[in-house]
Amino acid sequence: MRYPEARRSPLVDNLHGHLVPDPYRWLENPSDPATRAWQAAQDRLWRDRAAGLPLRERFAARLAELAVTGLVTPPVWRGEHRFHLSQSAGQEHPVLCLDDEVILDPMRLDPSGLTTLDDWQPDPDGRRLAYQVSRRGDERADLYVMDLGTRQVVDGPVGGCRYSPVAWLPGEAAFLYVRFRQGVYLHRLGQPDDAQVFTRGAVPYGLRIDAGRWLTISAGTRAGNDVWLADLSTCSALRPGLRAVNEELEANTAAAVGHDGRVYLLTDHGAPRRRLCVADPAAPAAWKELIPEDPEAVLGAFTLLDGDRLLVTRTRHAVGEIGVHDAVTGTRLATVPLPGSGTVTSLTSRPDGGHEAWFGYTDAVTPAEVWRYDARRERAVRWAAPPGHVPPPQVESHRLEYRSADGTLVRMVVSALPGRNGPRPAILTGYGGFGMPLTPGYAADSRAWIEAGGVLAVAGLRGGGEEGEAWHRDGMLDRKQNVFDDFIAAAERLVADGWTTPEQLAVWGESNGGLLVGAAVTQRPGLFAAVVCSAGLLDMVRYERSGLGPSWTAEYGSADSPEQLRWLLAYSPYHHVRDGVDYPATLFTVAGADSRVDPMHARKMCAALQRATSGDRPILLRHEPDVGHGARAASRSIMLAADILAFVADSTGLTVPA
Repeated sequence: MRYPEARRSPLVDNLHGHLVPDPYRWLENPSDPATRAWQAAQDRLWRDRAAGLPLRERFAARLAELAVTGLVTPPVWRGEHRFHLSQSAGQEHPVLCLDDEVILDPMRLDPSGLTTLDDWQPDPDGRRLAYQVSRRGDERADLYVMDLGTRQVVDGPVGGCRYSPVAWLPGEAAFLYVRFRQGVYLHRLGQPDDAQVFTRGAVPYGLRIDAGRWLTISAGTRAGNDVWLADLSTCSALRPGLRAVNEELEANTAAAVGHDGRVYLLTDHGAPRRRLCVADPAAPAAWKELIPEDPEAVLGAFTLLDGDRLLVTRTRHAVGEIGVHDAVTGTRLATVPLPGSGTVTSLTSRPDGGHEAWFGYTDAVTPAEVWRYDARRERAVRWAAPPGHVPPPQVESHRLEYRSADGTLVRMVVSALPGRNGPRPAILTGYGGFGMPLTPGYAADSRAWIEAGGVLAVAGLRGGGEEGEAWHRDGMLDRKQNVFDDFIAAAERLVADGWTTPEQLAVWGESNGGLLVGAAVTQRPGLFAAVVCSAGLLDMVRYERSGLGPSWTAEYGSADSPEQLRWLLAYSPYHHVRDGVDYPATLFTVAGADSRVDPMHARKMCAALQRATSGDRPILLRHEPDVGHGARAASRSIMLAADILAFVADSTGLTVPA
């Protein structure tokens, strides 16, 4: 292929004694005329190539059919009224419902489909709703307040939000909220100036108010978070009398006050897979262990019901479960039966308790549905299903265990159509970062690929949260190479077991997963036929200079530190592109308005690979304006997935869908 010309600059940085070339730094500036011209040429190249992908329209049509399943979420209760999200076939975005009435539809706010509903929080009485919307994908949201009696907006915009926690003050037309990485602020409806209540600098914050009086504030640290508690019945929200719950413990702790008056603390302090503790609000730092750490399962969420019943979710080797415990002793009494080996999503109950709880459930063939657990009858039933229905496919899932380079046991789930033998085109994916687990869940693109005869493998890599905080820490900072070793070992296992061959194997990763596949392809290019790198971090020397990079140094390290620069240079994909290598077919996908991962990573890496590769397999960049890192309109999601699947199919030899 003839690629657009990309000027190579002789620029070399001397960083702590390391000479670091950066020939494509000029591509960091999206406004530079040279960058704009290069991007336009890449856009033309992608469009020409995409138009000739044999299965593109076929995948797009199938994904549109699968999109009819829609979406439904567990309810958030205020009195006898419930709030939930719903999305039906043909709706570009989920809509917010009060009982069965749509009260907020992003398409009514903006028919172009470029506005997303990022977060929402009703007040304790269910009379007002605070909601956050962002535009054109930048995720910098404005907050508005709706009167739910009149359905009219009565306040806003309040700026500075980004998926910001909001806590309404009981009985007042006011709330506390988090300004992104600035602190906690107090906003009174109708007043233009908000007052800062609490700050610890540019760190992530958490915020909630329980039982109408107990304010909990958390602030991130380099090794976890600190948590404080205040009793608003004895102090003002503007100057809360905060007492330490968890401070300087180098642990991650979430605290909430139950309707029984106790502080519940979900923590990994002294328990990498987490434990649940309790405390008296009068002495919130004096914890007592209620539910100890499970040596094989990660504790996830909990909710308190009447009758001293406590529901606790766990993830056991990436499979979800719910335990019923005695809230006084912590003893496990029963297990809530689930419809399969899948994932338990959000767990909700009424703010004042009750005997019911609601949770989401999904697995590889089951779109997310809502189940209701009744503690009196000790049983769970399906409460709400997605609006549309597509008959489930016959898919076989195999849970494999394999050894990484250092002997660590890693787990992987491989899914495919039954009754087929021999190597087939396959997609391997993973994440391996920030303690985020990859658990079984329904995805239309995964189903479309498997239906077409492909194999899908999902690896639970170190750096993620599949096995708890120790698993996370074993794949961060100076141990980041463990993540890539785990991934490469997964690919080797798929080949060794006969699932696929290097000529049929593709890898696909997004965000931190984009870093994963970037490192894999530069370390083992001969192991893969195709690579899809979506919104990936690829220049790890300069990642902290743009997007949300400055907030990720606790995960990756900082180039400002001589020692940490060595870690980053050891694997930074952009700095390990070598001339004369026959690189796999590679597709970079980026969103022009991405405010988390700067698209400059993909631009620079794409230019480097296009120049370096010795083969004729394509290196392409798919750039989409007016969308960001997060949510987008359904039609755009369908086209992105169709383009990726068609590219992978063309590169791995998948030709005739079943």
